[in-house]
Amino acid sequence: MKRFWYVFVLLLLTMSLLLASCQPAAEAPEEADVAPEEPAVEEPAEKKLEIFSWWTAGGEAEGLYGMFDVYNELYPDVEIINATVAGGAGTNAKAVLATRLQGGDPPDSFQVHAGLEVEKYEPTTYLEPIDHMFDPKVFPQDLLDLLLYEGHYWTMPVNIHRSNVLWYNPKLLEENNLAVPTTMKEFFEVCEALEAAGLIPIAMGTKDGWEAAHVFESFLPSALGADAYRGLWTGATSWNDPGVTQALEDFHTMMQYVNSDHAALTWDSAGEYIIADKAVFMIMGDWAAGWFASKGYGDFGWAPPPGTQGIFVGLSDAFALPKNAPNHEQAVQWLEICGSKAGQEAFNPAKGSICARTDCDPAAFEVVPETYAYLISAAEDWAVDSIVPSVVHGAAAYESWATDFKDVLTLFVSSGDVAAAQSGLADLCVAAGICN
Repeated sequence: MKRFWYVFVLLLLTMSLLLASCQPAAEAPEEADVAPEEPAVEEPAEKKLEIFSWWTAGGEAEGLYGMFDVYNELYPDVEIINATVAGGAGTNAKAVLATRLQGGDPPDSFQVHAGLEVEKYEPTTYLEPIDHMFDPKVFPQDLLDLLLYEGHYWTMPVNIHRSNVLWYNPKLLEENNLAVPTTMKEFFEVCEALEAAGLIPIAMGTKDGWEAAHVFESFLPSALGADAYRGLWTGATSWNDPGVTQALEDFHTMMQYVNSDHAALTWDSAGEYIIADKAVFMIMGDWAAGWFASKGYGDFGWAPPPGTQGIFVGLSDAFALPKNAPNHEQAVQWLEICGSKAGQEAFNPAKGSICARTDCDPAAFEVVPETYAYLISAAEDWAVDSIVPSVVHGAAAYESWATDFKDVLTLFVSSGDVAAAQSGLADLCVAAGICN
């Protein structure tokens, strides 16, 4: 019996093992059909470049876009933000810019007149010097001297402008058998004849508050000559000089021949009178050539204002590099374009100015036929004339002095008081610490 029991148990174990071996193997759980996670890739930040200027009028805006095109060809992945504030000579833009700099919100680069205007922006506090970006071989020494402030270069010039230009309508002069005047006496005689013919002798707009001072800027060197004019800004020439008196008297006489609505017009809206054959003369900087071209008007003539033959009242537009520029790399690239041959050849034909560089190709200016002849003549004059600095456009004096200068002339337009205006100008020189 015991043997039978062992055999029976052994048989049961054997059958259990055989049955277990016949069962299908348990299937392994299926792996989820999901691809392994890729490591996160950060999208590159969008590249931007904010350029701050006051170039909104015809000609100047086209010139700015020309430099934008040159920049975009080299850096197509950068979005340019054109931060313009309208107002001739930067009257509105400068206040906005000063607020942004002081508030820690600078643009990447901003327009500034080359010369003492840079003092307004406290360069050692708010700007980076750009000495390393200058090649002295391609910029004239007169311009380099103008740009140097407290031992450094703070701005990159893009052009040279002439402040003192007498623009005129040749057709109206010819129809009235009159010649372009070269002296103040001739100027007023021609104006008298034009007024008698029912024309506006001189187109002028004074709405923005700087235009009257700009025009007077041409009367000072006419009465004083180049050396004495320069002396006004150094203390070598007294503001009580008889030549200043003569300049104020001549300016007052000129105002008798301007359009009666000048206070309601900007300089370019007043220029419409010349295009419409209603006015003959206009004294304005040579950005007017670019503006005429933008209006499709190429029949203008030009000459130095009476008495300023051989004198070039000069200024230069430039761009600065703020400290802590949000897009510093792009800002440096922009300044390199501003100072380059390609950038200046793209900018100046439309702007109505000549290159700050000395190696620009004259053929580059043929792309704007209306301004070509004028710009070639301006380049020739720049090479041989006596160069004197513009006060209204930041070259001759600090911004605070230039602002007060404009205010004195604005008051003079309405009062006509020569003695009061001359006394006011003399006081400004004393306040600036230049005159005793």
